Amino acid sequence: MAQILEFIGCLLELIIDFQFWRDKKKRRKFEKENNLPKKIMIHPYIKILAYSILITTPIIISFTLYQHYYSNTKKTIKKISQVESLLIENKEVDGVYPNELEDIIRNNPLRKNITLDGWGNEFHYSVLDHEKTFNLISKGKDGILNTEDDIKASKKH
Repeated sequence: MAQILEFIGCLLELIIDFQFWRDKKKRRKFEKENNLPKKIMIHPYIKILAYSILITTPIIISFTLYQHYYSNTKKTIKKISQVESLLIENKEVDGVYPNELEDIIRNNPLRKNITLDGWGNEFHYSVLDHEKTFNLISKGKDGILNTEDDIKASKKH
């Protein structure tokens, strides 16, 4: 079945090529007889390629931007979860949440960038209720606190 479809496809290609070259020959003859300048004739496959590029380029760009935004969001959610775990672990050891978010880094080089969200902004961190709970917020894509794109820690502590 696949061979038959391939054969039909080749025949269609030959027909399209034949029609294009026949039409081009007629056009050149007409131009020569009427003393006209040569008209640019573009092969149908080139037209299809050009239209495909014009259609797919904006789609690819928008998809890439969409993926970039949501990959940063996913990274931020993952980092918030890690930071939450470290803060809870710190409270279990010391009895209180640290005053500064940088305190959870300690001397661990693997935690060097843990206080930055997916967009490279510092997390907003504050201790509440006499060190019984905390707020942990990513300022989101715009980098401004208390806007619609902020990402907050998921649990109450």
